[in-house]
Formats: sequence, structure tokens, C-alpha cells
Amino acid sequence: MTQFAQVKGPIPGPRSRALVEREALLAPGIQSISSLAGIAVDHGKGAVLVDVDGNQFIDFVAGICVSSIGHGHPALRDALAAQAGKLSAGSFATEARAQLLERIAGLTSKIGTGSLRRTQFYSGGAEAVESALRLARAHTKKYEVIAFYGGFHGKTGGVLGLMGSTFKQGLGPTAQMAGQYLAPFPDSYKLGKDPAVAGAEAIESLRRLIELQTTGSLAAILVEPIQGTNGNVIPPAGFLKAVKEVAREHGALLILDEMITGWGRTGKMFGQEHEGVEADIMTFGKGVGNGFPVTGLVTTDAIVNSADPWSRPSFSSSSYGGSPLAMAAANAVTRTILDEKMADNAARVGEVMLGALQKLKTKYSFIGDVRGKGLLLALELVADRQTRTPLDKKSCETIFRGCLERGLLTMAYAPRVRINPPLCITQEQALEGIQILDEAFAEFSRKNDRSQA
Repeated sequence: MTQFAQVKGPIPGPRSRALVEREALLAPGIQSISSLAGIAVDHGKGAVLVDVDGNQFIDFVAGICVSSIGHGHPALRDALAAQAGKLSAGSFATEARAQLLERIAGLTSKIGTGSLRRTQFYSGGAEAVESALRLARAHTKKYEVIAFYGGFHGKTGGVLGLMGSTFKQGLGPTAQMAGQYLAPFPDSYKLGKDPAVAGAEAIESLRRLIELQTTGSLAAILVEPIQGTNGNVIPPAGFLKAVKEVAREHGALLILDEMITGWGRTGKMFGQEHEGVEADIMTFGKGVGNGFPVTGLVTTDAIVNSADPWSRPSFSSSSYGGSPLAMAAANAVTRTILDEKMADNAARVGEVMLGALQKLKTKYSFIGDVRGKGLLLALELVADRQTRTPLDKKSCETIFRGCLERGLLTMAYAPRVRINPPLCITQEQALEGIQILDEAFAEFSRKNDRSQA
């Protein structure tokens, strides 16, 4: 008997089906999880979502790392309601923005030399990353940028060429801007190599790429502290430091994209803190607004003071970035993350979840790998452990459906199962979710003659 997950009937239920049918005018291309689930969500509380049919789901997705403080938190509700009743747009100074800037500087000053203290705000992740690239080019007076295989930094034209996947195929020549390059990422599990070896080889490949493919005008190297979209892939220890060293060798900046890893997700406030690395420019988003579109970048005085034209009036601004509503939301969310010690909760509950997932690996032969930091976890579902061949899409969707029908919302529809619940999830909720995952795996194993480990 589950305590938090409660399913009353077929999924999706009749009200969900009716509401989804009314959305037939929505253009195709929405996130896979919503189209596969077919449910209409009415509300949520903490780490639990409730659909319009009254079914309750433990949330292992959090809007893909967005709902950091959980669903329906009164701090966000009250902040947005109060601000919407006063002022919603404009770039004038506000108390909320002043508080947020002070809070960000207070947190980033604990990283490395403490130089990260100047912030600019945006409304979308790609917008912030594009601005970070413009800033790097303005500061270095160079133009080339390197990102990595498996990386994800947004879908707009300015960063599409830096997406390390097949996403841009079929979009034509404009999907790859001049001066954008991709280097191998040390995905040690996928490569079947010792992490230290994978890391060293990736750094050597990075150096060779710069030597043989660039024109000697490297402005920045862009990398995620942990690759989120690629499957919550953790690079080997020392890799980020080595990347920064390579950037320094060429007079380039290190941009760390913390859209997913920021704001307590990994058990520390920012992902780079695990490796003792300090970015020259850090981008952030997702969990900072808990659903309200807020992103930004943080950099140093030295960089912004020598970044013409980026630092001219209106050159780095955004119509919605830093608006009163956005700042009220982010100010409330970040204050709540700190006040309720959610990064500590992520570290503590994440460790428990990691241990429970490791036990599942010993039980099922189709789990090839388990990894994670904090509440940024992942499973590799494989057809064969020796070859690391990913489990086929149909099988993954079967497991996803098995979880959903038991009251667990998870990203099991792909072989790299990303597990990233709200930072407020309790240990009891987390373990109940893994219990459901276990039941779905067991059913899949029985029906598909999959041997247990």
C-alpha cells in the first residue's frame, strides 16, 4: 500500500483525456513526457502532483529540474500575487531585485576567488547562454567557442551549433554558425573506459581540436558541470579544472552552464563547487524561478568592465529579464531554498536514493549503471551489460507506463533515465517512488523474459 502515490483508475482518466482532446489545436513538439503520459495535471503539493481525475503521482521529474521548491509552495504564490497587484514590467530598481542580487553575490562569493558577483537577468536558458557568449567575445575580442558532445545549451540559433546531439540535423546550414565547435565529452560509462582515462583522452582531443580546427581566435569553452539532458552524466574528477587550464592557455574564458546543476540540485548550491572550479561566466535558470521564467548569468567586475559593447546601455538587457514579477519569483524561491536548507536535503535524500538505486542494479540485469550527485540521478537501461547497448525505445516506454500506472512520474521513457525530483522531496516519498520503480521493473522483467541480475 502506497502512502503518497494514489491511482484510482485507468491512466489517463476520463477528465484528462477530455482536456487533452480539447488541446488538439496545440502544435506538435511538446515534451515527450507530457505526450506519452496523456494526463492533465490540476495541482501539486511539494513532490506530489494531482491530475484532474484525482490521481496522485510522486514527481521524479520536477518539470525537468525546474520545480526546485516543489509544487504549490506558498512563498512563490504570495510573492507573485503581491507583486502582480503592484507592478509587473519594467527595468527600474525594485526591492526584490536588490535582495536577489545581494543573495546571489553572497553565494557566488564563496566560490574560488569570490570574484563572481555581477549578475544580469534573462527569461530563457538559451537567451542567457547567448548573452554569455556575446560577453566572452566582447571581453576577449575573439569569436570562436567550443562546447562538448552530449551538451545542451538551448535551441535558439546562437547556440544550436553547440548542441552536442543529433537535434540540429535536418535544420539546414543556419543551424551551425561559423566558429562553433564540439569536442568529445568524457562519458566514461558510454565509452566503457576508466573515468581517469576518459578524462585525459577528452582533454587531449580538446587540445587537438583547438590546434587543427580553430583559427586561433578562441573566446570561450562552454560546458555543463554535469550534463543534464544527456543523462545526468558526471565528468571524471579533475576534468573541469583541466578544461579551464586549456581555456587559459588560449586566452579564453570558461563558461559553466549551471541551468540544471544550480541552486542546490546537486547537494551544493552550484555544481562547480564539487570540483573546486570557478567559472569566468556562470549561467543559471530552471530551479531559480520554480516555474516562472527566470535565467541569468554571473561574472566578474574585470570581465564586464572590459566588455565593449556588451556593457553599453541596453546591449545586455532583456525585455523580461529582471522584471518586477520575475524578481519577485526568484527572490522568493532562492530565499526558500536557503531558509529550508533544500541543498542539504538534496544531498541527504539523494544519497539514500543512490543507495536504493544501486540495490536495483544488483537485482535487474538491464540496469547497466547508476550515478548521481544530490537529486540529480540517473539509471542506464541496457539490453546487454557487456556491450552497454541501450534498451530499445518500446521497452523504455513500457517501463514508463508501468511507473505511471502505479503513481510515479519519471523519465523512464528513454534508456538514460534521469531522476530529478523537487529539492523538497522527503526520504519517505523518495523511497516509495523507488519501490514503484522496482515494481515496474519486476513486471517488465516477467513479461519480457528479462533475467534478473
